[in-house]
Amino acid sequence: MTEKLKKYFKGDPVIWGVIFTLSIISLLAVYSSTGTLAYKYKAGNVTYYLIKHASFLFFGFLVIYFIHLVPYRYFSRIAQLLFYISIPLLGITLLFGTSINQASRWLTLPGTSLTFQTSDLAKIALIMFLARMLSLKQDSIKSYRQGFLPLIIPVVVTCMLIMPANLSTAAILFAVSLVLMFIGRIKTIYLFGVSTLAVLAVAGLIVLALNSNWEGRWATWRNRVVNFTEQEAGENYQAEQSKIAIATGGILGKGPGNSIQRNFLPHPYSDFIFAIIVEEGGLLFGLLVIFLYLYLLYRAGAIVNKSTRTFQAFLAFGLTLILVLQAMVNMGVAVGLFPVTGQPLPLISMGGTSILFTAAAFGMILSVSRSIETKVVKVALETEEPDEA
Repeated sequence: MTEKLKKYFKGDPVIWGVIFTLSIISLLAVYSSTGTLAYKYKAGNVTYYLIKHASFLFFGFLVIYFIHLVPYRYFSRIAQLLFYISIPLLGITLLFGTSINQASRWLTLPGTSLTFQTSDLAKIALIMFLARMLSLKQDSIKSYRQGFLPLIIPVVVTCMLIMPANLSTAAILFAVSLVLMFIGRIKTIYLFGVSTLAVLAVAGLIVLALNSNWEGRWATWRNRVVNFTEQEAGENYQAEQSKIAIATGGILGKGPGNSIQRNFLPHPYSDFIFAIIVEEGGLLFGLLVIFLYLYLLYRAGAIVNKSTRTFQAFLAFGLTLILVLQAMVNMGVAVGLFPVTGQPLPLISMGGTSILFTAAAFGMILSVSRSIETKVVKVALETEEPDEA
């Protein structure tokens, strides 16, 4: 049975195991946390959201499967196309996108009610583009004009277009990009300089938001910062309810379907789904989820160590790092380490485009792993001594 599975599911079997485990946890958590949503919009039909979410997971699995069969070298060319498509899409979204909670993050597909979050595409596209550029510029990577500028300009442009509607996503993407450039041997002094400028710019925006009476997204930033820093009772409803869910979960949890705080938490099926997981599954189940993401990062490191090409190493590590960092931010918000950001938990939170693009990232990571596995087998066969006559 194992050999039959290996025939179809190539690449790192541990990563496949992480994907399946996260998917199962996702189904259980979403089914348990959508009760309020179901009673509000579907007359209490929780099964509707379970089937909808399961459908996205199924299509996500198909995306993973078919992308992991594509040789990784094709992603280098695709990276250019996706990046040059994502930039105008981000601009269109910023100017004409569908606004939800005073943030224009979505484009509504013409003739439908389906929404598409362009930053999800931009994240994947930028990491792919950076992996390509870093691999092509290794001979001139120490140069400011030929190495650093062609890399940092796409990063800054992408993050600036994402930032007005989604500061946390822009910050995560910027951080991952800098780490990838550091691994790619960009001079540390250049990275330190641009990091300092970025921190000063974000700090300036926060100070401006705190000291202005502007409405819209500025007011959202101001409220989140004030609520997080002051930590006064009753001032941050979302964070308080999340902490109650985690605290009452204890070591072993209340059991599947027994969450109380799902009835009070805004978005318990997406932004705060980790709190529901801990409330029902306890601290042990919460630690399991954390372990799965961290082990995924460890496996990415193993892929990098086995890589024989720079592009495959940068691609696998960059995509894994952004998924894991996003997961850490989501869980950090749930336990009160960060202000409320709106970051979904990869492959667990309910959300169509998030699941599909997360699946695409997993597919490319497995494609790199498959190429390494194939090469190892090929080398082993070539070096095997012939049987004696």
